[in-house]
Amino acid sequence: MTDLPAFIAGLPKVELHVHHVGSASPRIVAELAARHEGSSPVPADPERLADYFQFSDFAHFIEVYLSVVDLIRDPEDVWILTHEVARELARQQVRYAELTVTPYSHVHRGIPAPAFCEAIEDARKRAEADFGIALRWCFDIPGEAGLPAAEETLRIALEQQPAGLISFGLGGPEIGVPRPQFKPYFDRARAAGLRSVPHAGETTGPETIWDALRELGAERIGHGISAALDPELLTHLAERQIALEICPTSNVRTRAVATLDEHPLPQLVEAGLLVTINSDDPPMFGTTLNDEYAVAARLLGVGPDGLAALARAAVTASFLEPVEQARVSGEIDTYLASTRR
Repeated sequence: MTDLPAFIAGLPKVELHVHHVGSASPRIVAELAARHEGSSPVPADPERLADYFQFSDFAHFIEVYLSVVDLIRDPEDVWILTHEVARELARQQVRYAELTVTPYSHVHRGIPAPAFCEAIEDARKRAEADFGIALRWCFDIPGEAGLPAAEETLRIALEQQPAGLISFGLGGPEIGVPRPQFKPYFDRARAAGLRSVPHAGETTGPETIWDALRELGAERIGHGISAALDPELLTHLAERQIALEICPTSNVRTRAVATLDEHPLPQLVEAGLLVTINSDDPPMFGTTLNDEYAVAARLLGVGPDGLAALARAAVTASFLEPVEQARVSGEIDTYLASTRR
């Protein structure tokens, strides 16, 4: 098959780094903004959102992101958002997604934790029935809100224990938010059986990644692109096959990387790292997971075989049970073979 976009569109995939609110489509964001018009700076016109989602730097991105978070004001908003995110992922042949959810941001704005968890769980089950996609949750600390947010995120996770919850994360800005201070919360989350998946090395250097590994017990790293600057770290990650969740367009849109051509993805792959391709906050960055696979194909100079290998890498790096990993990997292999007939 020479039609790479068509191949990507049909390729079964796993998505490991995509944010709940950051995946809200322009239509949904505009509808929410219209419901709350006069109390939010977010445009109620989908056409104007593209301009609103132009970011001068990472700090500006966080500011805009939180303005969208502020539109999610009741459990019905949460349910609609979650179900619509699943619909869009399934449309791109995503079989399984680990969605990064920040319950603190919603509970802090007045949605009770039990109601929030009930909404995402009900939407998760409905999405699996409607679209055939399995969703799981990473409960994420918003780093900019500090240790109180860490305590509240952990409390919600341990008290509510939604059935889809599998991991514990840390997002938001890295500059001025050192990873080691969150160690006690990750220790308790890991003791309760949650997997550790903090963001690190997106807008800061390799030391943040080392901190995530040494202090937070990271099993995967969100972004991790500054690993390319540290040969020792590259060797460590490659030997232990600690996966990186790479989101190329996101890194350019938040100014973490100047241009796509300067993205370190090829260097990370060449170093033997377990690399996965993800979309982060796709509508905000004007992308999709399919688009990110196309970007990866160009940067790595690969065709269908290389793209299928990237899709399998995401399966390997996921927290799916082994039997489910084998099933999705089998789908990828069957699809690849079918395109050669």
